Amino acid sequence: MTTDKSREKIFSRRAAMLTGGQLVLFAGLGARMYYLQVLQSDRYRTLAEENRINLRLLAPPRGRIIDRFGAPMAINVQNYRVVIIREQVDDVAATLDRLESLLDPGSFDLDRILRDIKRRRAFVPVTVSENLTWHEVSRLEVNAPNLPGVSIDVGLSRYYPLGSVASHVMGYVAAVSEKNLTGAPVLELPGFRIGKRGVERFFDTTLRGKGGNSQVEVNAFGRVIRELERDEGEPGSEISLTLDSGLQTYAADILAKENSGAAVVMDVHRGDILAMVSSPGFNPNAFSEGLKGDEWRELVGNPYAPLTNKAIAGQYPPGSTFKIVAALAALDAGIDPEYLVFCRGFTKLGNRQFHCWKKHGHGHMDIHGAIRESCDVYFYDIALKLGVDRISEMAERMGLGARFEFELSEEKPGLMPTRAWKRATYDQPWHKGETLIAAIGQGYVLATPLQLAVMTARLVNGGKAVKPQLVLATPPHDAGEENPAAPDFIDIGVSENARKIVMDAMDQVVNHPRGTAKKSRILDPAMAMGGKTGTSQVRRISMAERDGGVRKNDDIPWKERDHALFVGFAPVNAPQYAVAVVVEHGGGGSTAAAPIASALLEEAQRSNSARRNAPGPVADSSRPAKAPPL
Repeated sequence: MTTDKSREKIFSRRAAMLTGGQLVLFAGLGARMYYLQVLQSDRYRTLAEENRINLRLLAPPRGRIIDRFGAPMAINVQNYRVVIIREQVDDVAATLDRLESLLDPGSFDLDRILRDIKRRRAFVPVTVSENLTWHEVSRLEVNAPNLPGVSIDVGLSRYYPLGSVASHVMGYVAAVSEKNLTGAPVLELPGFRIGKRGVERFFDTTLRGKGGNSQVEVNAFGRVIRELERDEGEPGSEISLTLDSGLQTYAADILAKENSGAAVVMDVHRGDILAMVSSPGFNPNAFSEGLKGDEWRELVGNPYAPLTNKAIAGQYPPGSTFKIVAALAALDAGIDPEYLVFCRGFTKLGNRQFHCWKKHGHGHMDIHGAIRESCDVYFYDIALKLGVDRISEMAERMGLGARFEFELSEEKPGLMPTRAWKRATYDQPWHKGETLIAAIGQGYVLATPLQLAVMTARLVNGGKAVKPQLVLATPPHDAGEENPAAPDFIDIGVSENARKIVMDAMDQVVNHPRGTAKKSRILDPAMAMGGKTGTSQVRRISMAERDGGVRKNDDIPWKERDHALFVGFAPVNAPQYAVAVVVEHGGGGSTAAAPIASALLEEAQRSNSARRNAPGPVADSSRPAKAPPL
């Protein structure tokens, strides 16, 4: 009996302890729940929202580039790309293998993708392939459940409606490389492009704009359920170029008939570059879409250098076009324009002979005749009277030998030698014979086609130090007047009489029966042009070859042929346009370069390229996306 009572007491005591323990436990759980759900509710609500809602950075639309009349030269088109997010993928290699089987052959570069995945943060999308076709999009969508961390992104890619026509001016955009990363988050976005050359590079920050963001709701697997909010950011600013896309296309078509060359047409009063072509060109859209290795090697290995903007980076001996500078220097020094020199085909200096291009000579030449018929002996004579430093000083006034520091960073300075320059560069004295060949644009003298166009413009615009520009100061659709007044450039200090003498002689080069470019004259008197031919040697002609007969260009390798040059202006009575043309290894300036310059000046006048008002609304050209919206 006693034993039963003892057991009952023990059981009751243990039950009470268990009940008490349970009460304490439930009280603790209740207190914890109260703490989490009431006291910490705001904190955990925020954490839950952050897990459910993702904030994604959006690339801003890149600003358009248009010509002087509003015609589009660089626009944006829809681009469908496939991206992968590393943190959402269990096996990256296996996923990429599946993707490769679903995409067209050669659609992506595996080494590049793995490199991007390694250097970018785990949550940043990495582009696998761009410019997807509709069939590729369909295959990926059907297989989406087996591709975790993979999604199709709809973005914008750069497109150049003119293709290679303006490739060197426009430049191109390409993927961001490691050296371009500055810490700006937008640079790490999949498919983001930055300007690499030309106007695209110079104005990259302006064209780029500011990134936006998108708030999206995702499930536990990271899949997007819906978009909650979207801020597109600030699109890049529009850039209005001075180019006339019609004249640009016309010039590119003409130069495409030559192996290699360059042409520049500019407004002599404002400095607007109306056309700037380097041939051959390249397809800038290929860079935007992603250039393949074999395509890059073909461009780099091309002997005609399609990636070089020869209009601003091609440095050539200007040949007889430089006689304009020598003539101005002579007149500036007080040499009488009627001063006569007898040309017998060569001149002697010490024991050396310096030849004229015309083997048996021109006879007596004054400055008009020497420019009209391009007599070398005349300029040898005045060069000895002037000295190289006076010629070089005039060249600088005319815009030669220095960069203009305008909107293309690939510009080269050319070279105007002086005695001090040679001493500093080679630690050697200057020789008189070097002065002779410098006066006819050979030897150390180098100039770019842009510099030659500026030289011509400064001569014919009243002696103003006009500078080239590629961007309109006032966009045409905002201009308050149809043709704003030209900027007030400083005077270069060349007398009106000297300029008139040289311009008259350049008129005779084209429109006189004995002019070197008479076959290229413009028949319409209202559009008549003046100019100067030039032929620059790239090899030394030996005495043996002169005695036996100088070989024709067709009989020697292309690389050893003379460069053909021409500078000109029109109309002769009221100059508005200046042109410079260089045909690399094209032979004579009168036969290869002058006809091109004549056609360009005639077209510029016919279409009135220098006007600022557009003829009417210009439709925005675009290219349809390769895949329709999903």
